[in-house]
Amino acid sequence: MGNPLFQRKNIEQAVQDASDESHGPSLERVLSVKDLTFFGLAAIVGAGIFSTIGKATFAGGPAVSLLFIFVAIACVFTALSYAQFASTVPVSGSAYTYAYVTFGEVFAWIIGWALVLEYAVSNIVVAISWSEYFVTMLENVFRIHWPRWLAIDAFTAGKAFDEVLAASTAGTLAELPSHTLQLAKVYESAPVIGGIKVLMNLPAAIITVLITWLIYIGIKESRNVSNLLVYIKLGIVILVILGGVFYVDTANWTPFAPNGTQGVMLSVAAVFFSFIGFDAISTTAEETKNPQRDLPRAMIYALIVTTVLYVLITLVLTGMVNYKELGVNDPLAFVFEKIGMNWMAGVISVSAVIAISSALLAFQVAQPRIWMVMSRDGLLPKVFGDIHPKYKTPWFSTIVTGVLVAVPAMFLNMEFVIDLTAVGTLFAFILVCGGILYLDHTGLSQQAKFRVPYINGKFLILPLLAVGLYIVYTQVGPEYLNFMVHPLYGIFWLTWAVLGILAFRYNFSLFPVIGILVNLYLMAELGTSNWTMFLIWLVIGMVIYGLYGYRNSKLR
Repeated sequence: MGNPLFQRKNIEQAVQDASDESHGPSLERVLSVKDLTFFGLAAIVGAGIFSTIGKATFAGGPAVSLLFIFVAIACVFTALSYAQFASTVPVSGSAYTYAYVTFGEVFAWIIGWALVLEYAVSNIVVAISWSEYFVTMLENVFRIHWPRWLAIDAFTAGKAFDEVLAASTAGTLAELPSHTLQLAKVYESAPVIGGIKVLMNLPAAIITVLITWLIYIGIKESRNVSNLLVYIKLGIVILVILGGVFYVDTANWTPFAPNGTQGVMLSVAAVFFSFIGFDAISTTAEETKNPQRDLPRAMIYALIVTTVLYVLITLVLTGMVNYKELGVNDPLAFVFEKIGMNWMAGVISVSAVIAISSALLAFQVAQPRIWMVMSRDGLLPKVFGDIHPKYKTPWFSTIVTGVLVAVPAMFLNMEFVIDLTAVGTLFAFILVCGGILYLDHTGLSQQAKFRVPYINGKFLILPLLAVGLYIVYTQVGPEYLNFMVHPLYGIFWLTWAVLGILAFRYNFSLFPVIGILVNLYLMAELGTSNWTMFLIWLVIGMVIYGLYGYRNSKLR
C-alpha cells in the first residue's frame, strides 16, 4: 500500500463513476464539435479581448502583440496535452480528473481547488468588464445616465482620487489620462454612509445572477444562447479590426516596446488571463456526443482563432491611439470615442454587452461541473454533485458559483482579481503536461484516440538548456542565473536540467516537456502578489481537504 494521499484513480474507474447512475440523474449529451468550439471561443474571447487587453498594452505597448503569440504557443503545447487527456478520460472535471489518474488524490484536490479560483476569478473579471460596457452603452446609445458610484469599486475610484491629489500638488495634472480624472470625480461625489464612501459595481452582480439562472435551467438553453452570442462577438471583433485599420497611425507603434522587455513581461498575467478558457471545454465531456473525438478538435480550433484575433486587435488598438491611453476597462469602445466616432463606440458597447455575456456563461457552466466531479469522489459534500431531475444540471453547485462570483464582482478591483488567477492555472497546466509523460511511461497513452505528436527529447532538452543559459548570460544578464537574486528563475533552470536528465533516461516526449517549461517560466515572471494570493488560497484548500475530503474520499 502506498501513501493514501497519492492514491490514483484508474481510467476505467473514472469513466465508470461518470456513467454510474446510483448518484442520481446523469447529464444530457447534446454538444457537437461546433458547439464545443464555440464554447471555447465564448470562454477565451471574453474579457481578455474586450477589457484586459487594454491593461496589457498600457504596460507593454504594441510589443504585447508578440507576447500574445508567445503565450499562445505555450497554450498550444498545453492544449495538446489537454486534448490527449480528453480523448483518454472523457469525464467532466478537466485538470482535476486528469491529475487524479496520474499524480493521485492530493494533487487532484490541489488542482480542483486551484480551478475553483481560476473560474470564479475569471468570471469576476468578465462581470466587471461587462459592467463597464453596459454603462457606456446606456450613456452613448440610450442617453441614460447610470450612477457611476453604482458601477465601480471603491479601491479603483479611491486610487484615482489619490493620483489626482498627488498630481495637483506636483503640478502634473495635465499629464493624467482622462479616465483617471473621471474616476476621481466619481469618488469625490459618491454618497457617504457612516463616514464611508458607498461605491459598488451593481451591474456586474446583476448580469451574474441572470447568467446563473440560464445555466441552472439547462445545457441546451445555455448552448443555444452561447452560440448566438459568439456569432455576435466574432462579428464585432472583426468589425473593429476592419474599421480601425483605416485609422491606424504607425507612429503610435514607435517605440514598439516603450518599457523594454521587462515592461512587456509585466503584462504576462493579463495576457495569460486572456487565453485561459480552452480548458473549460473539457469540463463538458459528459455532455458531449463524442467526447474522445470532438474535445481535442475543439480545443485546437478555438486556440487558433483566438490567437489571430488577439494579435490583430492589439496592433489595431495601439495603432489608433497611444498605448498610454489604453489603461481602461473598455478599450474597444474607448479608442473609437477618442477619434470622435461615438456612433461606432455605441455599436461596440451594445455588441460587447451582449457578447461578453457568453464568456461569463462559459465559465459559469464549467465551475459547477468540476465541483460535481469532486463531490462524486467524496472530496466535497454530496449536495455539490446533485443533478436537478428536470433540468439535468448540477443545481446546487450552479447556485453557489453564482453567489461566489456576484458578490466579489460588486466590490473587487479588476487588476487585483487578475493577479489571483494566473499561478494556480499555470500550476494546473504543468501537471496536465506532466501527466502526459506519465501516460507515455506507463503505456496508457495507447488508449488515447488523440495523442500529442511524439518527438523524442532524449538528445534535445539538455542541449537546448545550454543554449538558453548562454543566451540569458550574454543577452539578458548573469543575475538571472543567480538563485539568490531570482529564486523563481533558479527553480526554472533546475527543473529544466532535471527534465533533461529524465528525458535522456526515459525518452520523454518533447512537446509536453516544452509545455511544462513554458508554463513554469510564465510562473516565474509573475509578481509576488500572484504567488502570495495563490499560497493563501492553497493553505485554505488544504485545511478543507484535511477536515473533509481526506476523511470522506470514496477512493479509500
